[in-house]
Amino acid sequence: MTTMGAGMDGKVVRRHGTLLAATALAATLVLTGCGAGDDSGSKDSAGSAAEAPAKAGEANRDTAADAAGAAGAGAADLRVDQRAIIYTGTMRVQVDDVDAAARETTAIATRAGGFIGGDQRRSADADAVAELQLRVPAPKFAGVVEEVAKLGRQQNREINTQDVTEETVDLDARITSQRARVDSARRLLTRATSITDLVSLENELGRREADLASLEAKKRRLADLTALSTITVSLAGPAAKAADEKAETGFLVGLKGGWKAFVASLTVLLTVLGALLPWLVALGVPLAVLLVVLRRRRKIPALVGPVSAPPPVPAARSAP
Repeated sequence: MTTMGAGMDGKVVRRHGTLLAATALAATLVLTGCGAGDDSGSKDSAGSAAEAPAKAGEANRDTAADAAGAAGAGAADLRVDQRAIIYTGTMRVQVDDVDAAARETTAIATRAGGFIGGDQRRSADADAVAELQLRVPAPKFAGVVEEVAKLGRQQNREINTQDVTEETVDLDARITSQRARVDSARRLLTRATSITDLVSLENELGRREADLASLEAKKRRLADLTALSTITVSLAGPAAKAADEKAETGFLVGLKGGWKAFVASLTVLLTVLGALLPWLVALGVPLAVLLVVLRRRRKIPALVGPVSAPPPVPAARSAP
């Protein structure tokens, strides 16, 4: 009995130990699972916290990229070929044959897609001068200038540029705004309910349309000047004097100028005398003869003189 009781007690003890071990293992697994869950949660939180700055950085990079793209687009718009520039030039070329050079200049402008805006010519001798105004496309401006310079000996050249990009952009904005104002006035005009409002709105609409037409005319003028460049070409003959000769000063220069003026005055005087000499001969000789005849007629009576009367005889005195 004692042995059997002891065996039963041992079995009970082993069962309790097994239960305790199972309970401890279960508790360990539960704690491990919770820890794993906490670790994953913390990892998720840490990942989210780490991803937020990354996303913010990506957003900043995208914004910076967009800004850089916009800046690049703005920089592209500031290129020379994207700007509105007015080119003007003046040049003087000395040539042997002014008429032939003028024809060649006209051909150069025509080949470049331009035309002659003005043509003035003086004289036809060696001192002849022709002034041509060329209107050529802006991209062909430099090429046309070089071709004209090769027609003879270039004496001077002056090239000017004027950047009107800002003015063009400002005109575009003003035209857009003015068109909106015109449309607004037209809408108000359709809603007018009285004669007074109708007249007032018509006047306002007319004023706004006039302002719009003025702005559009300025825009067309700028577009014409930027699309077609102006080159003023002076073609001078071999004996033509340069227009930009410097004025000389000094005693010798004054003496030379005075001598030239004296010679010119003397030449004019001799010319006048030569023109009057035939008239003096034709009228002066008969007049001189007439004066001599009249003078002789006056001298003849003076030589004869008047006959004097005899002296009076005194009266005889009576005797006392």
